[in-house]
Amino acid sequence: MPATAKLEIREADLADAGEAAAVVALIDSYARGPGGQSAPLSASARERLVPGLRSHPAALTLMAFADDRPVGLAVCIWGFSTFAGRPFLNVHDLVVAEAERGRGVGRALLDEAERRARERDGCKLTLEVHDTNEGAKRLYRSVGFGPWETPTLYVTKPL
Repeated sequence: MPATAKLEIREADLADAGEAAAVVALIDSYARGPGGQSAPLSASARERLVPGLRSHPAALTLMAFADDRPVGLAVCIWGFSTFAGRPFLNVHDLVVAEAERGRGVGRALLDEAERRARERDGCKLTLEVHDTNEGAKRLYRSVGFGPWETPTLYVTKPL
């Protein structure tokens, strides 16, 4: 992103074919890397991704545009904290196009996610990060995520 590029963060229009395709392309690029699954999205996942986000009542898909070009994405899911009695927002996927990294796109997406969580009286933002993803951990620390304690295990049961 050139220094003069205008960065805009807004909710993705998943009914727009171009924006929907950009969501799939950005998630696929993330999936292919070591922070993802080190493999492309399956054909089934590519086909289901946008319809699934459109129909999920708790999904929030934020997209970053540099001069109207999609350059980043935050797929967030609203949850509810029983301990606080308030909503929270989980940043499920944070993706910045490789050529745009280090230019404030990720920070801008996280800032917008935080703004929206505060707007709904959210009690926290949450996210998961692979322990080896040093670049992401630096970003998350710089915007206030922590403390960085012995990790809570995150486990899955495939269905």
